[in-house]
Amino acid sequence: MAPKQRKLFVTGIGTDVGKTIASAILTEALQADYWKPIQAGDLEHSDSSKVSALLSNSKSHMFENSYQLSTPASPHFAAELDGITIDLKQIKEPKTSNHLVIEGAGGLLVPLNETDCIIDLIQKDYEVILVSRHYLGSINHTLLSLEALKNRNIPCAGIIFSGDENPATESIILAKSGVKFLGRIENEPYFDANVIAYYADKFKDNI
Repeated sequence: MAPKQRKLFVTGIGTDVGKTIASAILTEALQADYWKPIQAGDLEHSDSSKVSALLSNSKSHMFENSYQLSTPASPHFAAELDGITIDLKQIKEPKTSNHLVIEGAGGLLVPLNETDCIIDLIQKDYEVILVSRHYLGSINHTLLSLEALKNRNIPCAGIIFSGDENPATESIILAKSGVKFLGRIENEPYFDANVIAYYADKFKDNI
């Protein structure tokens, strides 16, 4: 029997917390396909191109963004500057029989338009993985993100901590939420395909 297809939706407690590196690790670990529905800004060095450059396996396929926005800003505003409105009906999940890693933009309540947010992209068959990074206020932001998921009856499949270990922060988040700890991505001096492969091997059994 073929293994069940998995769809991992990677979100973060904010921007620049390590979602793209985490997505690359998960993509490599599962030899999954990768899709970022909305890219806002940095189109020459998009997250899709960054993930692609970090993979070692030959199985993963990179799917095109549904929206490519010129400005590094909240998608609703970046879209407005481009003279368009993001329409959820135009964000169609790519068809694949492989596992799929889907990377969000910013946090869960980042607005896409006047009514929808990133959280509205999450489908019933997605497994949500939350990336948290320690900073003053990150406990609150992490627990609020988990509360937002709970409020929508969306289970969180696991949490990844990114950056230097902070036992006091991590232990209270895990105790209060009961969410599975999948692993930590250290503050590495650089990330290349070898480093991603190392973490993929470490994470493989947990995911």
